[in-house]
Amino acid sequence: MFDCSELVKENPDVIFVTIPYRLSVLGFLHLSHLADGKDYPDAQNLGLLDQKMALKWVHENIAAFGGDPDNVTIWGESAGAGSVTMQPLIKGSQQYFQKVIAQSGAPIQTNSVEESISTTNDLMETLGCKTVADLMKVDARTLIDTAAATVALRIFPVRDGSILPFDPWEAYENGIAKDIVFLQGCNKDEMNCFVADWTVEGFKAWAADRKTKKYAHLLTDEEKAKIESFCKEGAVEDWEPDSRLFGHSWFIEGAIKMSESQTKGGGKSYTYYYRVESSNPIRKSAHFEEVPIVFAHPEMIEGRQYDATFMKTMRKMWVQFAKTGNPSLSADISPDGKAKEWPLYDLENKRVMVLDEFDIHPAKESEVKIVDWDRTYFLIKYYML
Repeated sequence: MFDCSELVKENPDVIFVTIPYRLSVLGFLHLSHLADGKDYPDAQNLGLLDQKMALKWVHENIAAFGGDPDNVTIWGESAGAGSVTMQPLIKGSQQYFQKVIAQSGAPIQTNSVEESISTTNDLMETLGCKTVADLMKVDARTLIDTAAATVALRIFPVRDGSILPFDPWEAYENGIAKDIVFLQGCNKDEMNCFVADWTVEGFKAWAADRKTKKYAHLLTDEEKAKIESFCKEGAVEDWEPDSRLFGHSWFIEGAIKMSESQTKGGGKSYTYYYRVESSNPIRKSAHFEEVPIVFAHPEMIEGRQYDATFMKTMRKMWVQFAKTGNPSLSADISPDGKAKEWPLYDLENKRVMVLDEFDIHPAKESEVKIVDWDRTYFLIKYYML
């Protein structure tokens, strides 16, 4: 899905570099609290440090491939989008890039130190381990498979106050990335992807468990009432309230909070709202639906083909942003011959670019109602609720 070959063919003046980094328990497992864990102070964020080292390599070597080390855009989707919005927060990392493209991901995809310790302890108990030395005796496949079965979707980078700040939003609002330009956004029906992939019953079971373990003891009665009111609106199927709620709390609110915080800090953010619906009645405009479009893999789109001009226009805006720091298209380079002026997000009008299949256009957030500022936006403070 993320292969860039076709994208390069369409844009031969762009150089793409993809990187590997440690994932899940290999990249984000807290160990320093264990009796013999003092030698592993950064284990909970090794994946992010791997990324930083890869960016350093690109900075030092990309010129040999014809690239410009002073015009680098880091680009990610989902967890990758979380990663590229965390890199500006890491000391020394900003020198290696100038722009960020973040699709459906933000620093909301992090854990507190307490949450990461709890996750490690639960995994250790399942494995029958008490120390790092015990863990070292577990083969990698068993470790990975056990983590997937017991602590899946609980392992994230950690707001440790060392590599990542305790409050990423505050850091952005204080201007930590004011010199970095962002293109970022979210999809209308983010969580529907998980409903379709896990099955309706599987998703409902997961949502019920998640709410019991996370929502029940964190939210105030007033907050619970707000969420209940939000979930009652517009639902037809019994899985839709939870899908809508988690779509907001995991992805949509985070994208808008990034735009808000970056703008408050004196930086620039070009924000989009993707709402093209697939042919799958559950997925609609789900998480991941735009990925085959921007990576030029229409053969991977399920059910139906989207308008070719629309798809090419999205890619052109992404590439134009990487080249210039502004995704707007003049008429002479726009695939449909019509100029596309993409306004910066601003704190008064909160302008976004709405990505509709036959009508790409800017709008105020209040016109398209991306978030519910009263009933769900407060969930930001709980991160991955």
